[in-house]
Parts: sequence; C-alpha cells; structure tokens
Amino acid sequence: MTSGVLVDLDAHEPPEAHGVRRDGVRLMVSRPGEDPVHARFTDLPRFLSAGDLLVANTSATVAASLICETPDGRTLRLHVSSPLPGDLWLVEVREPAGAASTPFSGDLQGCTLTLPAGGRATLLHRYTGSQRLWIATLQLDTPLIDYLARWGRPIRYAYVTEEWPIAAYQTVYATEPGSAEMPSAGRPFTPEVITALVAHGVGIAPLLLHTGVSSLEGDERPYPEPFSVPVDTARRVNETHGAGGRVIAIGTTVVRALETVTDRTGMVHPGDGWTDVVVTAQHRPAAVDGLLTGFHDAASSHLWVLEAIAGRDSLQRAYAAAREHAYQWHEFGDSHLIFADHG
Repeated sequence: MTSGVLVDLDAHEPPEAHGVRRDGVRLMVSRPGEDPVHARFTDLPRFLSAGDLLVANTSATVAASLICETPDGRTLRLHVSSPLPGDLWLVEVREPAGAASTPFSGDLQGCTLTLPAGGRATLLHRYTGSQRLWIATLQLDTPLIDYLARWGRPIRYAYVTEEWPIAAYQTVYATEPGSAEMPSAGRPFTPEVITALVAHGVGIAPLLLHTGVSSLEGDERPYPEPFSVPVDTARRVNETHGAGGRVIAIGTTVVRALETVTDRTGMVHPGDGWTDVVVTAQHRPAAVDGLLTGFHDAASSHLWVLEAIAGRDSLQRAYAAAREHAYQWHEFGDSHLIFADHG
C-alpha cells in the first residue's frame, strides 16, 4: 500500500532485469461496477472463458532511433515513426537529454539531416496539428528495415535509464518488422501462457498494425498508421460474437485496426491500408468486448481507448487502485485486463 507516500510507478527496465519472467508481471482485472481484482499475468486464462478470442498485433519493433546531424553540425536524434502514402514518412526530431531525449522545437522546415552511412532525411513541413512531428523523405542506400537494424537503436524515454537490446522490445509472437515502438500490451505473453490459453479453449487471431511514436502531446490526435486485418481474423471475430463469446484486444493498436473495418451493424471485414480512426469515449468500440493493456500517463491518447471500453467511472477506480497498490507503468510494466461496459 502506498497511502501518503510518493512512489515511483515507472517501470525503468524489463522485469527480467530483476529475475522475473515476462509473464510474472502483475495483472489487474477490471469489470464495470466492481472493484478491481489483483493477480499475476500467468493467471490470465482463469479470467477468460472457452470460446473467447484474443486478437494480437504481430508487428515487430524496429530500432527506429537514429543519430543525425543538422547542416550546421548540431547532433540530434531522428525517430522514424510511420510510413505515409506517397513514399513519405512521419518522423520526430529530438534533442539528446541525458540518458534519453526531448522533442526538438527548432524550425527545421526544408532542412536535410545527415544520417549514418550517407543517409539523408529531408524535413518537408510539420505534420498538421503537431509542433514536433514532420513529414519527411528518406534517402537511403538500403531498405529501411535493414538500415535501422544496422544503425538504429530502440526508442526509449527518460524513465528507461539504461539501453536494452531490441529483443527486449519484441513480443513472442511478432512476425513482421515495422513498429517504431513496441505494441507493448503483448509483451507479457510467453509460449507457456499461450499454451495454457489454448488448452482452456481461448482462441488467438492475428492482425497487423505498425505503430509509430507514442509520446503524443496533450492536444495531438493519433495519426494514420498502416494496418492489415486478414480474412480469417475477421471471420473468427464475427463467429466468436455470433456464438456468444468475447473478443479481447491485446492492446489499443488492435482496437484501432478492428474499428477501422467494422461496419455499422458490428460486422468486422478484412481490410488493409492506413487507418485514421480515433477511438474515444464518444466512439464506443463495436468489435471488442475487452482490452488487455498496460498503464498509461494521464495525457496519453491510449487512455481515450481505455475510457471508451471501460467507462470513466470504472477506469478511474482502476487507476486509483493501481496507484494504491504500486502497479508499474509503461512498456516494461504491469498488465490490465479491462472488460467492456456495454451499458
């Protein structure tokens, strides 16, 4: 209990650094109108039922942080966030600050940054509605994924005090590289947990959404991200609902992808492209009945999705309990299973 005591709730390193397995993190379970239940991630199967379906984002994390240099010789870092149509890229320029970096606020419009091995990034103009994100072109001699694997580092923020290898930022079921930051809701899964879920009668279906940088400003809306919902996943979501089962999204990226291809009747369709869907409390998700996620800062757009699913009262109750019981925040932190308020 932490009453009256200021406690650091940020997870500064992976649980493995303390001799704890990925699936050894804590799990809070929230249901509408009930007090949160406290458990471990390995307990996940007992909170789900045979016939339920988990939907996972199989995007793998890339080392998207690059050292760069301005024409006047200033050293900065470039975070390669997301591809955009027309062979353009959404990027963020950051200034080194101790162990991590902070957004660089200078005017770089039209500037070409020098990257490792002769690469270049030309900043065309600021992304609409943002003071820190840029539309850019990249000039590289090798494919971007290969280039980042050679020259990039995983994106990290000040609360992560040491560098960790890219393997620390991957889920066990990741298949296709493309996310600038880890779809971290799936990090606690291990082969053992997945086996236990399948043995319990819980299904698992994949989709893909390559997520960009997540350090959104308070008034910044989520930007378009590339996604793909396979035919089989759409079918299984619809069949699960038709049979009375629950569809649980592993992370807010899954919610966003599924809502993009869900029609007004609640039917999910296969599809791919760039999604600009923004899930808020005014846009209740129709495709999912719950969400497995982490714990997020108050200004994070992720909380819009959580509130849309849980309802404000239930979410506030859960976060009060998370602070009281010192749950760990961010990508290396604890887990939160939220069942939807369909009221």
